[in-house]
Amino acid sequence: MKTREYNIRSLFAQRRINSLKLMLFGGVALVSLGGCSLLPSRTIQSQPNDSQAQIAAQTDTEATPEAAPPPIIASSGDPNFVVKVVQRVGGAVVRIDSARTVTSRVPDEFNDPFFRRFFGENIPSQPRQRVERGSGSGFIISKSGQILTNAHVVDGADQVTVTLKDGRSFDGKVLGEDPVTDVAVIQIDANNLPTVALGNSDSLQPGQPVIAIGNPLGLNNTVTSGIISATGRSSSDIGASDKRVDYLQTDAAINPGNSGGPLLNANGQVIGMNTAIIRGAQGLGFAIPIKTVEKISQELITKGRVDHPYLGVQMVTLTPQIRERINERFGDRVNITSDKGVLLVRIAPRSPAASAGLRAGDVIQRINNQPVTTVEQVQKLVEESKIGSPLQVQVEREGQTEQIAVKPAPLPIQREG
Repeated sequence: MKTREYNIRSLFAQRRINSLKLMLFGGVALVSLGGCSLLPSRTIQSQPNDSQAQIAAQTDTEATPEAAPPPIIASSGDPNFVVKVVQRVGGAVVRIDSARTVTSRVPDEFNDPFFRRFFGENIPSQPRQRVERGSGSGFIISKSGQILTNAHVVDGADQVTVTLKDGRSFDGKVLGEDPVTDVAVIQIDANNLPTVALGNSDSLQPGQPVIAIGNPLGLNNTVTSGIISATGRSSSDIGASDKRVDYLQTDAAINPGNSGGPLLNANGQVIGMNTAIIRGAQGLGFAIPIKTVEKISQELITKGRVDHPYLGVQMVTLTPQIRERINERFGDRVNITSDKGVLLVRIAPRSPAASAGLRAGDVIQRINNQPVTTVEQVQKLVEESKIGSPLQVQVEREGQTEQIAVKPAPLPIQREG
């Protein structure tokens, strides 16, 4: 820890000179974003000699050095970079309100003879309907009204309303949504709209400053800032195993209603789409990298859908502990000899994996000659494959190595009722 000493003149009658030692303790108490408290500690030293007094006199005439800027400002080079980004980009961030009608059936309990004894034929027979409403955020990518947001913001919506920062509202049309990556595209009938610039999410590093703009909890045009906390968080890492995304993690405050809004770099470019939080956690927000958003949105605009390759397997990353447990419990039916790889625990009926001959208990070692040791590696290789083009899957089965060709099919999408 670096320390600096400053000598000051005493105000005592004897004009003795004491020194005051200021110690800067970095990172002791983080009190605000990008800044930390400086906790001075004072130490009384022995009386200085004449030469020390001369040095003290010279020190008194020097200007007090300025404190170093907080890291988030130092990395951007501009203490007002957040203000400038918001002024430039804020008009392209929108609020999205959606409504959908949900039809529920009459509870089966009403068909019970006990209830019929009391209600007779007056038991409700018509399905019940209710309207569910939600709110999220989005950002405009074209002057003609194309807007990106999360799929869960508009999923199943009968009505979508887009409100601009200037207060204008438009009916929105969902051009397409992809629940696998949670990306959707909306079109509104407007022209000459403000737009955002898309950046590069492939080169992001932890520690880079970021800004989030959205409408959390109904509070329109809310701005928060922070840093990239991590990159490459898998969907299983954050408890969203049904998604196929490697997320960005940020400590910029993200709350319900921020979904679909932009995560921006210091230059005002969108590098992610805010999408998820972990309940009960603080300082943990997640965004879809903009490269993924851009790829998916282009397919939604051109085709209205995204076809994801699908094998039809449930799998787990194999470890020596898992191997030992499985062999102890199911040793009469399967014998796993490998300590690493990806273990297939279930094969979906009539799936590409079942048709190709993959079995529960197989351990995937390679795909297209690339070694795999984790579920995430298998998912990434499958996602990057082409539907109908065979994947060469090398598995270990009962101590023997086998090569099996599997042709991925389009992933069946299950939507909410």
